[in-house]
Amino acid sequence: MDFRLTDEQEGVRRLVRDVVEKEVKPLAAHTDETGEFPWGPLRTMAGLGLLGLNIPEPYGGAGADHVSAAILVEEIGRGCGSTGLIVAAHLGLACGPLNKFGSEAQKQRFLVPLARGEAIGCLGLTEPGAGSDLAGGVRTFAEKQGDAWVINGSKMWLTNGAEAKTAILLCRTDRAGGSRSLSQIIVPTDTPGLSFGKPEKKMGLNGSHTYAVSIENVTVPLENVLGREGYGLHQTLEALDGGRVAIGALSVGLAQAAYEAAVAYAKERKTFGKAIAEHQAIQEKIANMATTIEAARWLVYRAAWLRDQGQPFTLIAAQAKLFATEIAEKVCFDAIQIHGGYGYSREYPVERIYRDNRLMAIGEGTSEIQRMVIARAVLA
Repeated sequence: MDFRLTDEQEGVRRLVRDVVEKEVKPLAAHTDETGEFPWGPLRTMAGLGLLGLNIPEPYGGAGADHVSAAILVEEIGRGCGSTGLIVAAHLGLACGPLNKFGSEAQKQRFLVPLARGEAIGCLGLTEPGAGSDLAGGVRTFAEKQGDAWVINGSKMWLTNGAEAKTAILLCRTDRAGGSRSLSQIIVPTDTPGLSFGKPEKKMGLNGSHTYAVSIENVTVPLENVLGREGYGLHQTLEALDGGRVAIGALSVGLAQAAYEAAVAYAKERKTFGKAIAEHQAIQEKIANMATTIEAARWLVYRAAWLRDQGQPFTLIAAQAKLFATEIAEKVCFDAIQIHGGYGYSREYPVERIYRDNRLMAIGEGTSEIQRMVIARAVLA
């Protein structure tokens, strides 16, 4: 990879940063405190084609590459973690599978409005008994009855759930079990029998709503199966590879925000007659922040670039997510330390950024799962 961004990719960064500085960042604290879904900034991004950035133009998108999509999520995360996660889930986990596996009819009906930003999408995987073990843990069952699927079960931790117009649900379609027993099925969220609970109360990311979902005799046409019946696990794992790049990018953005806040504070705060930025202990933290963020950023970009080249990227996606999320944890921790007591106060953004980033080492596969994926790839 030529480690330079193209003019188009740099243009995406400038465009997104402008929107973030004007509309996303000023609302971040309010979004966190109130838990309000940030529809205003999302509508602005939709009008600029950002909610379908890497979706082909014939299906309502802007036709950009996956590196540009990583930059998009990174820059939004730099302003607001909640808004960044909403966009990452919509673009990567809903639009992505529809674009990759959808039929022409499915793309026209479901993908086009999502890519245009006329609606938000979501992906339902996790269940009370199915987290990392999707193959063996999914109990939501879709049964063929005539020309329809009748679905019963439940999902949890569904990001964008009640706000979405279109959901993709991972369902068991063969009671015999095995790797070919799962399928992805497209379900409009206004389908009778699909009901969402109240948004979960969480440690952070309060503007990005997460739901438990009850699925009772939800009926959709047989043609709503996404991709090939029985290939839902394969399609889901491929979507998660892309999702890991997005979460890595989001962590880079959060780490960048914490780093910038820490640098600014270190220049202003004085102790023992000089700015704390002049103390060696603070300089060491700042140097480590700057170095690890840059390393994480380019690891994320490389994963996205490999995807753009049509090359295998499962290993590097896992490495990018693992490294970016864990260095962001350290960066956010040190940003609070640099702020001292003020870092523990909601008056300063580093407290919120730290809480928002904590999910990143859990969602889209925990750090422990990423290490398992990496080790298996290396040992193979």
